[in-house]
Amino acid sequence: MLKHLWTAARLLVIFIVLTAGVYSAVITGLAQTLFPAQANGSLVRIHGRIIGASMIGQSFTSPKWFDSRPSAANYNAAASAASNYGPTNPLLIKEVKTNLSAFLKENPGIKAEQVPPSMVESSDSGLDPDITPSAAYLQAPRVARVNHVPLSVVKQLIARHVHGRFLGMYGNPYVNVLKLNLALRSWIHRHHP
Repeated sequence: MLKHLWTAARLLVIFIVLTAGVYSAVITGLAQTLFPAQANGSLVRIHGRIIGASMIGQSFTSPKWFDSRPSAANYNAAASAASNYGPTNPLLIKEVKTNLSAFLKENPGIKAEQVPPSMVESSDSGLDPDITPSAAYLQAPRVARVNHVPLSVVKQLIARHVHGRFLGMYGNPYVNVLKLNLALRSWIHRHHP
C-alpha cells in the first residue's frame, strides 16, 4: 500500500512540474517569440509612454475623438463584465435609450435608426476596443468639425483602419478606436502644429 502511495506521489509531482512548469514555460517562450506585442498586452506607446492597449477598449470623452462602444465595466479591465440584461429587462431599455440620446446629442444630424446597435449596447466584456465601420463613419462629421479637419480626410483615415473579415469570411469588419484616434491625432499634429 505504501509503495502505491509513493508511486502516486511521485507521478503527481512529475505532472505538476510538467503541466505547471514546463508547459507554461514553453507556451510563454513561444508567445514571446512569435507574438511579442500580443503576449505583452498589445500596449501602445507614444514617445516611450504607454497610452493604452489596442486590445482593450478605452473611454474617449472629448467630442474631438471617435467614441468607443459603451462599457458595462466603465472600461475597467479588472471589472470586465457584461450587464447580462435580457432583451425585455427595463434596465437594458433604459441603458440603450440613455446611450442613444447621448450619441445623437454628440452627433447632430444623425437619425436614431442610423445608429448601429453596437454604439448603444455595451459589449459582452465591457472592453471591446472596436466599432463597426458604419459607427465610425457616423461620427466622422463631428470629428471633422470639432478638429477643423476636412471630412474627406477623416473618411480616408477610417477607410485605412477598417479591418475586413478574417480569411474573408469570419467575423465582421471592424475599426480599432484607439488606432483610429491615434492616426487622427498624428494627422492633426502634422498639418496643424
